[in-house]
Amino acid sequence: MNIPNDPAILLSYINTQLRDTGQNLDDLCKSLCIEKNTVSEKLSSIGYLYDPEKNRFA
Repeated sequence: MNIPNDPAILLSYINTQLRDTGQNLDDLCKSLCIEKNTVSEKLSSIGYLYDPEKNRFA
């Protein structure tokens, strides 16, 4: 699956998917066939890290 390339848009997309599907990051990445590390690295480049307790990047 193609995910947004722009980190700010990716942040919004991933957090919306996490909220709407109720999946954690691992399960969401598997269902979208994307690499968790790719998502995490792109979002950490703009200062966002995954918070498993809140199930979102913050």
